[in-house]
Amino acid sequence: VIKISCMSLCQWICVTAGTPLPVQSALQSSVRITGGIIGRLGTHRIKRGWVWNQFFVLEEYMGSEPQYVGKLHTEMDQGDNAVKYTLSGEGVGSVFTIDQMTGDIHAQVVLDREKKSYYTLKAQAVDVHTGIPLEPESEFIIKVQDINDNEPQFPDGPYSASVPEMSPTGTYVTQVTATDADDPTYGNSARVVYSILHGQPYFSVDPKTGIIRTALANMDREVKEEYQVLLQAKDMGGQLGGLASTTIINITLTDVNDNPPRFTKSIFNLHVPESASLGAAVGRIQAQDLDVGSNARVEYAIVPGDEGNVFDIICNGQSQEGIIVLKKTLDYETQASYTFKVEAFNAELDPRFLHLGPFKDSVTVEINVLDVDEPPVFTTPYYSLDVYEDTPPGTIIGSVTAYDLDASSSAVRYSLEWQTGSDSFFDIETVEGIISTNEYLDRETAVQHNITVVATKLNNPSLSAEVLVKVNVLDVNEFPPQLTAPSDTFVCENSRAGQVIQTVGAVDEDQPPVGQRFFFKSSKELRNRNFTVRDYGNNTAGIVTRHSAFQRRLQDVYILPVVVEDSGYPAQSSTATLTIRVCSCETVGSPLTCSPVAMFLPAELSAQALLAILLSIALLIVLYMSQRPQKVKDTLMRSKEDIRDNVIHYDDEGGGEADTDAFHMGTLCKTDHTSFIATGNKPPLFCHGRATQGDAELIREVIEHRLKESQQGYAALPADSLATYAYEGDGSEARSLSSIEDSFVLDSLGDFSSLGDWGQPFKTLASILDKQPPSLFNES
Repeated sequence: VIKISCMSLCQWICVTAGTPLPVQSALQSSVRITGGIIGRLGTHRIKRGWVWNQFFVLEEYMGSEPQYVGKLHTEMDQGDNAVKYTLSGEGVGSVFTIDQMTGDIHAQVVLDREKKSYYTLKAQAVDVHTGIPLEPESEFIIKVQDINDNEPQFPDGPYSASVPEMSPTGTYVTQVTATDADDPTYGNSARVVYSILHGQPYFSVDPKTGIIRTALANMDREVKEEYQVLLQAKDMGGQLGGLASTTIINITLTDVNDNPPRFTKSIFNLHVPESASLGAAVGRIQAQDLDVGSNARVEYAIVPGDEGNVFDIICNGQSQEGIIVLKKTLDYETQASYTFKVEAFNAELDPRFLHLGPFKDSVTVEINVLDVDEPPVFTTPYYSLDVYEDTPPGTIIGSVTAYDLDASSSAVRYSLEWQTGSDSFFDIETVEGIISTNEYLDRETAVQHNITVVATKLNNPSLSAEVLVKVNVLDVNEFPPQLTAPSDTFVCENSRAGQVIQTVGAVDEDQPPVGQRFFFKSSKELRNRNFTVRDYGNNTAGIVTRHSAFQRRLQDVYILPVVVEDSGYPAQSSTATLTIRVCSCETVGSPLTCSPVAMFLPAELSAQALLAILLSIALLIVLYMSQRPQKVKDTLMRSKEDIRDNVIHYDDEGGGEADTDAFHMGTLCKTDHTSFIATGNKPPLFCHGRATQGDAELIREVIEHRLKESQQGYAALPADSLATYAYEGDGSEARSLSSIEDSFVLDSLGDFSSLGDWGQPFKTLASILDKQPPSLFNES
């Protein structure tokens, strides 16, 4: 039987109930436990001799000797020191020790339950001599018994909280919690009670939960915003002897919109110069709102109908000021002061406080306009003047006017600001502002002149104003219209009466006004019975035949004067002479033969093209003939002194006549005198062998008459052919231009029928070239 000294069952129940027992009574009590008997000489089943329970040890023990914990004992211990007790587990040797012979356990150090509340150990009883266990090893617990050695703590203090102002009683503010390190399961050491030491009557606290609420209704932030509450937490349920601690709670009343904006005075007086620009700040006004944040945001507005079209007001979001700005130009002379009302109101309202009254206020604003010395003002933003281009210098074309609107009403002087050279065309009278011309204007050079007029105050020359004057140069109908048509045209021999042979137009150097119109007509002085002018009415006209069946052999050229007149004032007109040639045409109207120059070519070919073709043909002939052997021939002229006009005459009526060696001037007399009779002239004197120097003009006329007859073309009636050369007269220093003096032989020109492949006009040319001329020279 092992005996273990420990607390009695009654004492254990008292301990678990929370009532501490005296240490000595716990040590004096013992419980006998009957177990199995282990024989010294053998082992057999016996009843267990001990049952382990808890040992208790006080924390914070301050005695001079080690604190006695308890005693281990077995009934097999007969007191003869034959049993040894061993101890193992937590703190053995450092915290706890055991007397192996007696089994007494002591605590060697001061224990702290808040650091370690219990220890788990194992006990063993063995035979001293054999070391054989007398009892199975058993585990037991040594529990550290708590004492009230820790006061409550506020781990998060001091605290801050807020609650809206004007809140009703009992409004939740915040909750605080204190912690106690003592054992909450043993006695009242850890039972905390809360109370307010400072902060009443505004706030209250629940003693058990630590919830803080408002204790006074309608606390006003504008009266007091910050509150400080001193809160106490005490253990032992708040009883005498309990440990306590305190913390501070800072409570702030948050703002609500319970105050309307208010102006500090009833009228604001502001001043602004009349020269202030649009959008400029005229002045500032401010309404005070005791609230803060968005609740204090004030908006301003001008009362409708009170100068709202001249001024505007905006709010500065930072300073909460109302800034009055100018939205219309001021004029001191027109209105020197303005009076209007401005309202200030909250943008965000709290419906709980609308019963307190309107949340807005109004104030009167007086603005005085200050007079400023201003520059002159022209009556219009710009001026536009008109002047005809032929206006003489010194002519008045208009005027400008500027006024001094200030109360001083200074006189104004005018001048021109020369920016370009064209400004010199004009002048201005300094007092009246009358603008006149300095030079003649030319619309064809400049259609418009832009000049700048400067108006300056007489009493303050530094103040001036400028205005643009546009001078429009009006066109004068000074140029007659000109006909836009070729100088010559043609009419076919087979043309019908009323046929349009040419369309003409007109141009005018003058500026064409709206609806410019040209009129076309025939000259009244030179009435033409062959052609007339038909005005189409769209600034074009047609040349129209008046009869049919023109004959080129009777008259190959017609002259038609065409008059064109414009619609300007005064009307200008011009007369153009149109040369009309009579041509032999194809059925489609293309000319075949019109003149010696354009005899064989269609109308599309120009004279230059014709000349190029003829020159090319002549060059081919010369090149061809230059390759043939030259034949010896006699000179046609024996004496160069007798050369006056080199004329080769052939008589087409007969054949086989031999060419003359040289021609006598009398050859010109071998002609039909009817040509002279038709012209009313007599045959020249040289026909009678009495040629004089005065006959040269008549000789020229005869030659020109023959030339004209030769231009009738290949289709003309048979007549003598004249190969004409420029008439130089006797003794010309330039000598003869004829090639008769040159010796050459013309045997054959070859076959030119292939030219007919180029068209009808070239067929005619080929037929002429194929005809062999009579022999001019006798072979040597």
